[in-house]
Amino acid sequence: MTGRTAEGEVALVDLGPDGSRGAPQVVEPSGLLAAVAHREAHAAELGSAPPRWVWSDAPAWYPGLLASGTRVQRCHDLRLVHTVLRHSQLVQDKVAAEIRAAEQWDVPVHPGTEQQSVGATLFDMDGGSPTRGGVPQRIEAALEEFDRQQRAIDGSKDPARLRLLVAAESAGALIAVELQAAGIPWDVAEHDRILTADLGPRPRPGHTPALMVEVAAQVREALGDPMLSLDSPVKLLRALHRAGIDVRSTSRWELAEHQHPAIQPLLRYKKMARLLTANGWAWMDEWVHEGRYRPVYVPGGVVTGRWASSGGGALQIPRQLRPALRADPGWRLVSADVSQLEPRVLAAMAGDRAMARAGAGTDLYAGIVAAGVVATRQEAKVGVLGALYGGTAGDSGRIVPRLRRTFPDAMRLVDQAAETGERGGTVSTLLGRSSPPPDPAWTSAQLHSHRPEAGTAEQDRARRSARDRGRFTRNFVVQGTAAEWALSWMAALRLALASFDEVPLDQAAHASGPVFSRRAHLAFFLHDEVIVHAPASQADAAARAIRESADAAGRLLFPGSPVDFPLDLVITERSSAK
Repeated sequence: MTGRTAEGEVALVDLGPDGSRGAPQVVEPSGLLAAVAHREAHAAELGSAPPRWVWSDAPAWYPGLLASGTRVQRCHDLRLVHTVLRHSQLVQDKVAAEIRAAEQWDVPVHPGTEQQSVGATLFDMDGGSPTRGGVPQRIEAALEEFDRQQRAIDGSKDPARLRLLVAAESAGALIAVELQAAGIPWDVAEHDRILTADLGPRPRPGHTPALMVEVAAQVREALGDPMLSLDSPVKLLRALHRAGIDVRSTSRWELAEHQHPAIQPLLRYKKMARLLTANGWAWMDEWVHEGRYRPVYVPGGVVTGRWASSGGGALQIPRQLRPALRADPGWRLVSADVSQLEPRVLAAMAGDRAMARAGAGTDLYAGIVAAGVVATRQEAKVGVLGALYGGTAGDSGRIVPRLRRTFPDAMRLVDQAAETGERGGTVSTLLGRSSPPPDPAWTSAQLHSHRPEAGTAEQDRARRSARDRGRFTRNFVVQGTAAEWALSWMAALRLALASFDEVPLDQAAHASGPVFSRRAHLAFFLHDEVIVHAPASQADAAARAIRESADAAGRLLFPGSPVDFPLDLVITERSSAK
């Protein structure tokens, strides 16, 4: 275990498999580097299991190790594990209460939105604070929390499931730090070309690109308001009303339903404004350096276990910018995404063999069409998404009943999850991540709506609120389990890539840093997609590793299930705007 003394010095404590522990050993930051490197190398030489590093949270400890050329295979991330255990229905009530009482571990730690330098070292931590973002780094606090977590897991209703979830979550913590350290190869010239084509040449600071100015003028002319500020939703809404366009908001979805000369240029302007604000030249200046885009990933940043991003917007890169992802010379991008991940996870969780057959070796939506449920692939997609997200109107409402008849086991699983949520209950993923309970205001509103004196409006609000929670829990079980599958996929792939030989120094992708510059490594992740940056000589092997890791994840989570998880995989020098 790594932690800090009261004086802020780095301390190490050996934890034995029998629960024994050594005395804290105070080391210099450089001593920690040497200790980590030695123990990792010693385990590799002996062919024994690598050490598992227990620490407060990976972003506090791991970047400096990577920057100094030291990589670890395993960790136990106390912050992430605490978040899982405090809500999990698998944890016994008494121990869960102890976990929740340790409120100092509840503060979500999102790594700073400032870009971390790859050259940062552990020496920057010397004399640092014994807390980070509210999470303790004191060695005593870490030991106490680790003991609580071990009691919670060992005494749970299903320790094996929780141990697998904890291992996957902690592997994700390492992967997130490694993704930022390695970075995504990014072609600044191509990015500038795309911006120039879509917005006009880069303007002077404080000015609007030329093409945006032209489109804005078209909108103002169509609305008869030459001084209108298109970036003010209030003023824009008033101008739309004056022009006879009856909309309640300026959302592009609502605007698209109306016919008026101002609508198309306005929709184009809004798209241009989003690109400029989210991924324009200022974004490129801030987040792309030395040929690498290094966003800040937040594992478990979404309540279902999905990842989020607290800087750089890695999970919102628009497709039109994908061509800016370009491999270094002599390297390749190996991209893979899973076809219909969530529906396949649902079929595997529910043991629905009819749904498994529909997707076996083919596009699942096409398989649903072939099964005679609907006439078109689009209808199949709308119906399945309606089943996952609780769609009850329009095409979803028409198709979902057909899915219930054809895939009863799968539909029963999500329907029961929705019913549990509507009653105020909690649901869990396959490995034991549980949804948080409803807040007291929700519970109070539901109780009050059942009083004899409750009015119709109050009852209607309570019913809508109950249905909203049901839609949340319906999707929680599937989206959360899909996140677990993706973590298992990446964890297996990470270890497989780490076993690749290093390429000669003259073939290195130096901007990827000391750990990743000479072998294939993960460079990007988005829910159901990964991109590996690989030397050209290792690209085919990386592709095999991606497929084998996906198969392994399926066997690990759903042993014996006939459900497969096919990949759309491509090896290329430049990502495409799919």
